[in-house]
Amino acid sequence: MLSSRGVSVAPDVAKALASGRAVVALESTIITHGMPYPANLATARSVEAVVREHGAVPATIALVDGVARVGLDDATLERLASSEGVAKASRRDLPAFVAATVSAGTTVAATMYLAHLAGIRIFATGGIGGVHRGAEHTFDISADLDELACTPVAVVCAGAKSILDLPRTLEVLETRGVPVIGVGTDEFPAFFSRTSGLPVDHRVDSPEELAAVLAAHAALGMRGGVLVANPVPVEDALDGTDIDARVDEAVADAERAGVGRKDLTPYLLGRINELTGGRSLTANIALVRNNAALAARVAVALAQGIDLGGDR
Repeated sequence: MLSSRGVSVAPDVAKALASGRAVVALESTIITHGMPYPANLATARSVEAVVREHGAVPATIALVDGVARVGLDDATLERLASSEGVAKASRRDLPAFVAATVSAGTTVAATMYLAHLAGIRIFATGGIGGVHRGAEHTFDISADLDELACTPVAVVCAGAKSILDLPRTLEVLETRGVPVIGVGTDEFPAFFSRTSGLPVDHRVDSPEELAAVLAAHAALGMRGGVLVANPVPVEDALDGTDIDARVDEAVADAERAGVGRKDLTPYLLGRINELTGGRSLTANIALVRNNAALAARVAVALAQGIDLGGDR
């Protein structure tokens, strides 16, 4: 492992970065908190394989015994997937967890921050966090939104999780100056379903067009990230009305159980999976793989023809 600014970078990732090859960051809360074992391990392995199949090097990011690791070997993936009690780290948790030698899956915010430290500019995930329902009373707003406003990493996702207040999430992103780019869509996807009825800021229709947007964003010196909205594949999408009803039911269950803060999203995703008879998990796996494929293609386009500094 090579260390840089407190981050331990796997040799294959470090070599790729040094030679200007395409690298895609991947988060680890999908392994530690997003899916049950062994589906989480199978998904982590398959997503890394998808990135490789499309010509890029995968860099799964996590805290392992207090070390911020960028790029994980298979034994570490299995350990994170199968261990109980692995923590969940957002950006704010990183110093304390490093000092206490804690192992943790990293959220979108923490993964963005560590990817940036390692020099990785594109990151594939499932869906971002956002403004939670009832935030006008609870002030429960994901740190992902502020991270997107200040860290120059492009995040490829299937929109924001449909357990959230999507209109308010998009309003916060607009206020923070974060561009929301739809890939092959004019609508912001709602994670399990392809549409939300809400518009994206701009649309592109190919990885090359998206790479040009990211290069221009960097050339203009814009300090934050770009949110790339890539809808779940048609064949794996869930009906929007049906999933909204299941989300409402899961939210009500969470309120009755007193679940909140960082425990809320894992609880809701697990409950929705139960309520949909496993269909939401199938969609989740499909959309993560789809996002990884797009991120890899964009990373390759950038590495081959469009400099991240804006030179062509």
